[in-house]
Amino acid sequence: MRRAGTTPQDAPRRATVTDVARHAGVSTATVSRVMNGNYPVAAATRERVEASMRELGYVVNAHARALAGVSARTVGIVVNEVIDPFYAYIARGVEREATGGGRLCLVCCTQGDPQRELAFIELLHQRRADAVILVGGSVQDRAYVAELEQRAHALHADGSRLVLCGRPGIGGDAPTAQVEYDNEGGAFAVTDHLLAQGHRRIVYLGGPPRLSTSRDRLAGHRRALKARGLTADPALVQHGPFSRSFGYRRMAELLDDGPEFTAVFAANDIVAAGAAQAMEEAGVRVPKDVSLVGYDDIPVAQELRPRLTTVHVPLEEMGRQAVRLALSDADGDGDDWRAQPSGSVRLGTHIVVRDSVAPPGGGSRARRG
Repeated sequence: MRRAGTTPQDAPRRATVTDVARHAGVSTATVSRVMNGNYPVAAATRERVEASMRELGYVVNAHARALAGVSARTVGIVVNEVIDPFYAYIARGVEREATGGGRLCLVCCTQGDPQRELAFIELLHQRRADAVILVGGSVQDRAYVAELEQRAHALHADGSRLVLCGRPGIGGDAPTAQVEYDNEGGAFAVTDHLLAQGHRRIVYLGGPPRLSTSRDRLAGHRRALKARGLTADPALVQHGPFSRSFGYRRMAELLDDGPEFTAVFAANDIVAAGAAQAMEEAGVRVPKDVSLVGYDDIPVAQELRPRLTTVHVPLEEMGRQAVRLALSDADGDGDDWRAQPSGSVRLGTHIVVRDSVAPPGGGSRARRG
């Protein structure tokens, strides 16, 4: 019963987690970690938070604390396709790093649908994931990018983080982290490797034209041609899915009725495997008749005969770095990472020289790397 002469406005307001965070100069996520004791926090930061709680008279809401536990310390990963080795190895890196930090890893598969991607981000936000990691190339669509930026801000406001892994940033002031790899540089290097062997007619095979991964690899390929004074022939660029079936079908068509070429740069190793099958069935010898290279350096590259020269991408390390970057506030001195929300890591790529490249018509095998 309210005392006579008092109003609701006169009653003292209970301090909230937000009040404690503001008073201590940290994020609400850091306050939560101090209260729950479920993740390392720097001693000085813990003392500052606890002092603020005492000074403000903050009382832990047992019901809210119980609800906080449903997040189960989760890291969400959103991929295009779980059976594609490119995504699978990145997902393994995320899972191993997340598990090592005592977190559950949830994997969502979009099947290449940007709207499903946005829906999964929202779902993971509702489940209070500590981080949401988007993996692989993206399509540059203004409406999609605007919605993605909104979701990045929403996650950020709740102490979570959106990490872009193997895809370009979304620009503006979106509070995201980013794990990149030298995609264009790898394509330049492997194309130049073919050019150094004497090839001038090189088919670029595979990759959806609107996808950022495809655009970067094709850009590196064209830059290598230009660096050696060659003009790119549009007839040698064959866009399509990153799939074995596409590599097989389109290579069979090119061998039957296509432009002349002495080498093939498959946009990934899966496409290269399909192309190799088509060449074998047509009696075309690799590398004696046609040289073949791929990209990603997944296990199929070593399983093919001859073994495939390709570009190595540190896929599993990309996944690990994405988790480390997302949760870096808990691994350092406890400072509020929201003051620096746009951290990035860039990993290198390199050629792995195997047996699938030789000079045009030379009949010799490449030296192993």
